[in-house]
Amino acid sequence: MRHQPVRAGRSGGGGAVPLVAVAHGSRDSRAAATVEELLDLVRRSSGVRVVTSYLDHAPPAPGQVLGGLVGEGADEAVVLPLLLTAAYHSKTDIPGVLRAARASYPRLTLHYGATLGPHPLMTGALERRLAEVGVRPDPETAVVLAAAGSSDPAANATIGRMARGWRGWRAVVPAYASAARPTPAEAVRALYAAGARRVVVASYFLAPGFFADKVRDEALAAGAVAVSPALGAVPELAEITAQRYREALLNAGPVAVAG
Repeated sequence: MRHQPVRAGRSGGGGAVPLVAVAHGSRDSRAAATVEELLDLVRRSSGVRVVTSYLDHAPPAPGQVLGGLVGEGADEAVVLPLLLTAAYHSKTDIPGVLRAARASYPRLTLHYGATLGPHPLMTGALERRLAEVGVRPDPETAVVLAAAGSSDPAANATIGRMARGWRGWRAVVPAYASAARPTPAEAVRALYAAGARRVVVASYFLAPGFFADKVRDEALAAGAVAVSPALGAVPELAEITAQRYREALLNAGPVAVAG
């Protein structure tokens, strides 16, 4: 996929404004490796300095990264939640980090980007991963779109809208690994009960880890014929990340964080 060139503002070091990517974090080492692989794609395609941070389970924390950039002379940064839906982390946790950073570094201009999803390119990313396990759009095949799930109803509703808008299959239904129903295994069984001849699961996870493994094992046990791997370092996600960076810079000035 061809990426548009970045037309970014300038930071104190004279280069493009740095991007601080904020991932969820995991105790599973595969997750951090996957995040770095994705961000390497962004670095190569955009030329922007991308610095990784994690909300939990792995260093460095986003506040540490921002402090380090200030120490290097940066006066501006884009903070981008490397998350697939807008929920508690993007609405509460990261804004809290930004409030603290603004209090500690009042001369630092911060731009807060949108979460990676939803986005029109996500369908292509999901179908790319399904193709890797031998599954292509087919009117005889039903798909379970499996996400982590959230206590935020709006986040779960986003997954439902994505499922309803995904064409080329017998049916696409949402499912959640936690906090909401149906579970992926329940959705697989319900699709077979409704007459589907073949059911597959599309994993809507950024990186491998506990939820992705849980969904794969339980969905296969329920009769799914294939489960795609986590999205990870696909060109579509790299393009979305670069686009969110550009949007954060273009959307009218620094972020205003309430509280």
